[in-house]
Amino acid sequence: MDKELQELIDGLNEDLAGEYGAAIQYTYSASVVSGLYSSALKPFFEGEIADELGHALYLSEKIKTLGGTPTTKSADIPQPTEVADLLAASLQSEKDTIDRYEIRKKQAEKLNLTELVVKIEDMIADETHHKEEIERLLQDPRLT
Repeated sequence: MDKELQELIDGLNEDLAGEYGAAIQYTYSASVVSGLYSSALKPFFEGEIADELGHALYLSEKIKTLGGTPTTKSADIPQPTEVADLLAASLQSEKDTIDRYEIRKKQAEKLNLTELVVKIEDMIADETHHKEEIERLLQDPRLT
């Protein structure tokens, strides 16, 4: 297999592990959030799970299509219990994901994989939207 293609597949597997981790992180956060914020944040965290699993499914299928084997391992995730820390962990995860996808987009462009480039751009847009929502939530002065 071409070295650049293998590097892309390896990167996509890293991204896949990150999406599994994000789904777990949002599931965990929805289950442990408590206090006054739980009625607002529980549905928010639950709503993010489907997006992350959709990304994981796409990545898994794309890795197989490109000749790789999709990982079944999840990225490690933190397990905070305070509301501000739950949000901060989710924010960091979204930022890391966007950074990885920007790298993956360049790798896919170099290999002329137009469909993958477009899909990664869509996922960057999704993750950016998630990041911005969390940033707005963290602006609540009661969280500090």
